[in-house]
Amino acid sequence: MIRRRTWLGVLGAATLPAWAQTGFPSRPVRIVPFGTAGGPIDTLARVYGERLSARWGQPVLVDPKPGASGILAADFVAKAPADGHTVLFTLPLTHVNNAILQPKLPYDPVRDFQPLSMVATGGPMIVARANAPYANLQEFVEFARKKGRMTYGTWGNGSTAHLFGELLRRQSGTDLVHVAYKAEAAAHQDLFGEQLDFAWANPASARNHSQAGRMKVLGIAAINRVSTLPNVPTFREQGFQGFDIESWIGVYAPARTPDAAVQAWTSALRELTALPEIQARLTAFGFEPLGNTPAEFMARYRADYPRVAELIKAAGVTAEQ
Repeated sequence: MIRRRTWLGVLGAATLPAWAQTGFPSRPVRIVPFGTAGGPIDTLARVYGERLSARWGQPVLVDPKPGASGILAADFVAKAPADGHTVLFTLPLTHVNNAILQPKLPYDPVRDFQPLSMVATGGPMIVARANAPYANLQEFVEFARKKGRMTYGTWGNGSTAHLFGELLRRQSGTDLVHVAYKAEAAAHQDLFGEQLDFAWANPASARNHSQAGRMKVLGIAAINRVSTLPNVPTFREQGFQGFDIESWIGVYAPARTPDAAVQAWTSALRELTALPEIQARLTAFGFEPLGNTPAEFMARYRADYPRVAELIKAAGVTAEQ
């Protein structure tokens, strides 16, 4: 009878999810998203947070720490206890672009982090006011050459949008001046207020503003068009090269996080990303759902690094610019 009960106990444990067997999480979980509250990464972090809380039976706090091109958020997570209860939802800016541009980051993007999963990929869009006298990139370049100096806004110095803006400036021979903001929403307000000539946007905000009649979308810097705005052509389709380095949303824990917590996070993120409702939210924001493993995440990171470095060189971007 004792042996039978022991065997039944083993069978019962085997049917429990990984987090229940390991005891992780044992207290509330904190997600630190890139950007400001209400931004696209913050919004998606909250979508995942709600489902993680239901899955794990623990509260999940979404705690954005905006500013300094994502450095504040990344540094906070890098220095958090390495127990899996604090993670970072971020874009390549914190781990690729900043690592190339910034001579002295307060964190090491490789040694101080444990990659968990890259949940989605995508690309930014170049946008203008709805009444702008151009409807595509060729018309924009012709207008810019005649007008002279034009200003554009992005969500941070060294962001992918900034790099693409500077690459466009060099390729087109136009005088385009970058203005960095803490969030794209602030840049869009200045765009509508005619304090900027054009800006960059994620596909979700581009679609919302264009449908509201406030914005027109000139192109997307990605490999393919997105399903939410299928009529917007890529830069390559419009004759511009080098604009197909896709962005991504990645989730990191602090380095030396226990394997059990890494496994719990990775399996949860991949399974949640496969849910139709999560995929619909990612697609609505203009991202393609992915949900890869830590090893696949690191392989993508290593592949992106030299390409972004080449883009930074081609665009002539520096840490101060």
